[in-house]
Amino acid sequence: MSEWQVGVDVGGTNTDLLFLDHESGAFRVAKVPTTPTDQSDAVMSGLYAGDGAIADLVAIVHGTTIATNSVLERKGARCGLITTRGFRDVLELGRRTRPNNYGLTGSFEALIDRELRVEVTERLDASGRVVRPLDEAEVRAALVRLRDAGAESLVIHFLHAYANPVHEQQAAKIAQQMWPNDYVSVSSEILREVREFERGSTAAVNAFVQPVLARYLKRLGQRLKDAGNDRQLLVMQGNGGTLNASAAARQPVQTVMSGPAAGAVAAAHIGRQAGFENLIACDMGGTSFDVSLILGGTPALSAEKDLAYGVPVHVPMVDIHTIGAGGGSIARVDAAGLLRVGPESAGAEPGPVCYGRGGAKPTVTDANLMLGRVEPSGFAGVSQAHGTEVVAGALGSAVGDPLALDAVSAAAAVLAVAGNQLASAIRLVSVEKGHDPRDFTLFAFGGAGPLHAVELARELGIPRVLVPRFPGITSALGCLLSDLRHDDVHSLWRALSEVDATEADKIFDDQAARGTQALESYAVPVTGVEVFHEADLMYRGQSHVFRVRVDSPGFDADRVATSFAERYAERFEIILADMKPVLASLRTTVIGTRQAVDLSLFGESEVVASAERSRPVYFNGRWLETPLLERDTLTNGLVVTGPAIVVQPDSTCVIDPGAVATVDDAGNLVIEVGGNN
Repeated sequence: MSEWQVGVDVGGTNTDLLFLDHESGAFRVAKVPTTPTDQSDAVMSGLYAGDGAIADLVAIVHGTTIATNSVLERKGARCGLITTRGFRDVLELGRRTRPNNYGLTGSFEALIDRELRVEVTERLDASGRVVRPLDEAEVRAALVRLRDAGAESLVIHFLHAYANPVHEQQAAKIAQQMWPNDYVSVSSEILREVREFERGSTAAVNAFVQPVLARYLKRLGQRLKDAGNDRQLLVMQGNGGTLNASAAARQPVQTVMSGPAAGAVAAAHIGRQAGFENLIACDMGGTSFDVSLILGGTPALSAEKDLAYGVPVHVPMVDIHTIGAGGGSIARVDAAGLLRVGPESAGAEPGPVCYGRGGAKPTVTDANLMLGRVEPSGFAGVSQAHGTEVVAGALGSAVGDPLALDAVSAAAAVLAVAGNQLASAIRLVSVEKGHDPRDFTLFAFGGAGPLHAVELARELGIPRVLVPRFPGITSALGCLLSDLRHDDVHSLWRALSEVDATEADKIFDDQAARGTQALESYAVPVTGVEVFHEADLMYRGQSHVFRVRVDSPGFDADRVATSFAERYAERFEIILADMKPVLASLRTTVIGTRQAVDLSLFGESEVVASAERSRPVYFNGRWLETPLLERDTLTNGLVVTGPAIVVQPDSTCVIDPGAVATVDDAGNLVIEVGGNN
């Protein structure tokens, strides 16, 4: 009996799918253009392209950009907020930041309009004691007011609910009786953590995207059911784990950055198998460039991320830095006469000029075509690609003419500017966090990542590049590699010496029970369950919070303090023996391990014979006759000396002059960068 499952990653330009049969080790890949108006159209199109019956798929794991894009594009639901009297404007006041670094300019609009933010009487102190009872009549009146004003989604957010959620629970119970739908976000249920602005913002993001994502998942689930598949749809979380569609619809904030997180998970797995545990993972697709750091074979996690100015999200997620620089990023000369690349993208429609879909603005992909690096005729969904003549005209009018450059020089300039942006993004997650890029391997994936990888590595002094067997569907692979995961946090915010071990163990035990229950509710088979406990600590008077692993039962404050001091000394190279540590929060992660995937199967495909081809490619100011190698023809152990271009349906890899690539046992390209030739 076959055990086919599929990972689906929806990107800004293409939707990537990887079909895998655990029993036989067989696999298939598919790439279809993303359908921005309804992503489920592309998902279903890709599933039908799998050559097998959708009804026979035992698992469908979906990475989606809906939650992230809804916030960035401000295309979410109309939300209402019920909050503590006197704190109506917390979401708008935020922290002492400003939209622009220089000048008193810029503006900010909260996700929830001011007229839809309603105050009610209630108050707790910072210890969770009731100072003023909740006025339930005011809650009922607020619900009626918000409903009549057209609010579709509701946020309940009270001061100090992290210490005691009793008032939020009272209000939520009333809302269950009066609110016309299930779109109710209770801040203490989403994030039981101190700092009212960040907790409120996280709840607001959840409410803002909930109707959008819930409707999408319901629509996709119905289409899958109509195709004969009634199994649980799994959705990627930003923390690198998965949850089922119904849980994702309840807490869609957990799906923020889910696609990039899947890519980081896959990079970590592939890197470990290839023998490289310290990676800088770079995913360059059509619209964005996502960078993450992988240390010791594990993606770095962060508990806080700003989706946009004034919109922080405080849930555990893979620490990913994103810039608007992809293959579809548009090149232009601004009013000051400076060449700019991105963040505006040609997207899936109309796409780059060379796609032949009506695009008129030159992009990074067009620049690569002009320099002989890509063949758009092989791209997914491109049936009538334009050649260099049309692309040269677009580059000339948008870039060449304003800068007095010919088309080739204009294309080289576009790639130089884009490369500088990519390098800056990598420095942000490495050098600026105390890591030396020379100690890492650059893991390049995404449709456009391998095109720029060797040049980027040389720029940053990174000695080696690792390109997976299928760069363009790496995030889809990450969906299949991800385990079920549930994270829980409880703020204490008190001196570590004052924390009772019995109390800490009770909190950890309750968190583990909730996480285990959540995983069981997903109704997805797992091979085992693992539970991890952590503590967030800081020195009194400081704001640097560090997370350390702790044991429970048997919480030992002295041992936790020692671990924290060691972590602090490792980061800042100083020991503060007289400072008192403060326990900010206790965290528990429950992981349901899914069936493992043996990645060596990607190195076992049959080698297909291919005629030798070559073409002139532009490197460092000169044209070099360069071999074109089909990825399917590269056998394990083969050594390729640059210059060379490796082509395959999902991506193109450029091996620059002076670089040497070796095909490993899993079909990965391990490229020793070397020097410029």
